[in-house]
Amino acid sequence: MIRIIKRLPADRVTAAIAFLLLQVFCAIYLPYLAADMVNNGVVKGNIAHIWQQGGLMIALTMLGLVGQVLNPYISAKIAFNFASELRSDIYQKILSFSKNEFDKFGTATLITRNTNDVTQVQSLVETGLKFLIVSPLYLIGGIGMTYRLSPKLSLIFIAVIPFLTIGSVVIYKFANPLYGKMQKLLDRLNLFFREGLTGVKVIRAFRKEEEDFIKYLDTNGDYTKTAIAAGTIMSFFMPLITLLLNLTTIMIMWIGAGSIAAGTMEVGTIMAAISYSAQILLGFGILTSVILVIPRGQVSIQRIYEVLDMPLSIKDPEKPEVVRKGGLQFETVDFRYPGAKKKTLEDISFTVQEGQTLAIIGSTGDGKTSLVNLITRLYDVEKGVVKIGGIDIRKIRQEEVHDIVSFVPQKSTLFIGSIRENMLVAKPDATDEEIWAALEIACASEFVSNLENGLDSVVEKNGGNFSGGQKQRLCIARTLLKNAHIYIFDDSFSALDFKTDAAVRSSMKKKLSKAITVIVAQRVNTVMNADLVAVLDNGRLVGLGTHEKLLASNPIYKEIVNSQTYKEEIA
Repeated sequence: MIRIIKRLPADRVTAAIAFLLLQVFCAIYLPYLAADMVNNGVVKGNIAHIWQQGGLMIALTMLGLVGQVLNPYISAKIAFNFASELRSDIYQKILSFSKNEFDKFGTATLITRNTNDVTQVQSLVETGLKFLIVSPLYLIGGIGMTYRLSPKLSLIFIAVIPFLTIGSVVIYKFANPLYGKMQKLLDRLNLFFREGLTGVKVIRAFRKEEEDFIKYLDTNGDYTKTAIAAGTIMSFFMPLITLLLNLTTIMIMWIGAGSIAAGTMEVGTIMAAISYSAQILLGFGILTSVILVIPRGQVSIQRIYEVLDMPLSIKDPEKPEVVRKGGLQFETVDFRYPGAKKKTLEDISFTVQEGQTLAIIGSTGDGKTSLVNLITRLYDVEKGVVKIGGIDIRKIRQEEVHDIVSFVPQKSTLFIGSIRENMLVAKPDATDEEIWAALEIACASEFVSNLENGLDSVVEKNGGNFSGGQKQRLCIARTLLKNAHIYIFDDSFSALDFKTDAAVRSSMKKKLSKAITVIVAQRVNTVMNADLVAVLDNGRLVGLGTHEKLLASNPIYKEIVNSQTYKEEIA
């Protein structure tokens, strides 16, 4: 909570509190003036005093109105600007995460923390600046002004305070854990909902709509029960306040009636005391809304700072070295995923020179994607070293590594917008001629030119309006558009037919003749023309050489070749 307060703009917070104090001062002083007007004006028939006090009351009311208008305006502005900054900070932090950090959190909870949790903190800040200090001010001010009028009546308010405090603490203690549980259940709801949307084709194909709905319904039911329990607990607060302060009003009337009969108290004093009891009731009613927000806000603050305070497993070196163009080297590299017992990659060593193509082949789960992720430094090695141009990539700034590497991930990723906007992700200053040239190499120019708007054609979410092969070719074109030193294609030809696959690789050879090309593939015909073929088996490098050499001497590579239907053509 303190960290949140420190981040708020001090000048605007001071202004919001100043207008709040103005509002409260005017509200508290009005009953005192009313009591004086009744006691010294109405009762005594002093018309001049009535006009004087009435005019002062009108002036205070107008002044209080200024505070009532400006405090919410400034508070809302502070809260919404702060929420905007917080969302930006979270998103920027997430962009700096390596795959390690992404694996720890997961997509669903990161989305919840950047949306729902920030909204809860925004509500906490806004409510706090509007109402948090109103309740104690009304309480202290009401008791103080009542004491000035009648010390005897002020003791009634003082006697009620312990009961209100105990009730508030007990309710808050029971409600707070429930709000924490609600946020975690909301994470699960988002996870199930996201899985249902992305996997709807599989769900329908296996007729699992009912089972998936039941799974979602169970979590939704847990969330509903928890929310009802928290709401039920909080609902006791207002009736408790109303009960105690109604009893207080009865006590004021009882004691006041006796005092008036004895001639020791005036009617105006009783009226003011009742007004102050109503203000205290209002103050604690406002506190109810604040207490509703505080537990959820505190939980959300904790969840947000879990993201912002997450230490990065991959950092830039303090004294970075300047990368030079040169070969790509793996020297006795070991790698395992966080928390895994078995190594994913073990004792990997090879060298790829400029202008060469390295093809990586192996069965599913042999570590092909893990290996190329080490080149882009999405993960760091456990042992050994990965070098570019003879320099350990851990000694190079991540930004530089990303500048010299152009990458097509295993899953084709397109962004909402146009084809041109997707291409410009790789090279923001690219001309249309350069884009068309890249599309031509990727065998994508024909279908793009046939679209009604060409490069300005709409790309829907995840490229949903394109086939798998079209998406892959667009991603390949985007990667080729970037002027890089190393080009990585992670199983990015799998959706292409053999003819298109061969045509794309043939065109790429001319474009990438001076660069290092790394191709991950399942099909032998995709890798057979590479300068080096690396054969992975259970995370180990069991073969390295040309297609012909491996076919003649490597049993695992030969087994892969023989398992494919076109083996006669390859041999």
